[in-house]
Amino acid sequence: MPKTSPPRHTLFLILALTVALAAIAGGWAWYLLRPGRPPVSAMLGGLQLFGTLPDFSLTERDRRTVTRSDLVGTVWVANFIYTQCTDTCPLQSARMAVLQRDFAGESGLRFLSITVDPKRDTPAVLAKYAARYEADRSQWWFLTGDKQAIYALIQEGFRLSVEDPTETAAPAPVSSPRGNQTERSTGWWTLPRAKGVDRALRHLLEPDLARAHSDSEFLAPPFLHSSWFVLGDRKARIRGYYRTEDDSSMRQLRRDIRTLLGAAPE
Repeated sequence: MPKTSPPRHTLFLILALTVALAAIAGGWAWYLLRPGRPPVSAMLGGLQLFGTLPDFSLTERDRRTVTRSDLVGTVWVANFIYTQCTDTCPLQSARMAVLQRDFAGESGLRFLSITVDPKRDTPAVLAKYAARYEADRSQWWFLTGDKQAIYALIQEGFRLSVEDPTETAAPAPVSSPRGNQTERSTGWWTLPRAKGVDRALRHLLEPDLARAHSDSEFLAPPFLHSSWFVLGDRKARIRGYYRTEDDSSMRQLRRDIRTLLGAAPE
């Protein structure tokens, strides 16, 4: 018998199913690899190794220079904010203030809040912001400096995302850290930032990016940056990533801080 071709509607259904499966696979790939999201292994709990923080030179609110060597020998927690942010940054700073209170008197522990808007966040501006959260100058540092250097440190050192949408140049590729490995992937995954996209929808699609907005969009642009807390050890090695909006993740951070503080120096 001569072979007959499948009905046209069957071919259409097969094609539609193939396109749908590809879209679902692409969506999961973006979810797992999107910028600002640490690897799946980082969410399994417990301390891991995500590489060593590179050297840097930034300015604290009291105008003294802070470098990587100032962290060596201490346990530290870092995050990324800017003072005109009205989205997740206040939550991050409030969480950090609670950590400072819970670990008051721990001379071997440091907290670092690094601005992603150094043009506006001068040492004087950061000092006012820090006072709002009763930040102890000896334990909680607010850092600013050269914007390019800060962005490189966040992307290449902390392996997280940061973006100034007002810049026309495409962002540099961001690598995602992998536990106990030195190799890094080279993919940059992001969503199109079309005008008019509802903020609530973008919040759903990009849960790990802090959309920081000023009180006036005409005075300052929104900066997109990671809202994760980063934990480091006495050798300036990154040991964990923690979601600031998740209570269980914050409890894990406290446990891991205590573990590192109680560990004998290597």
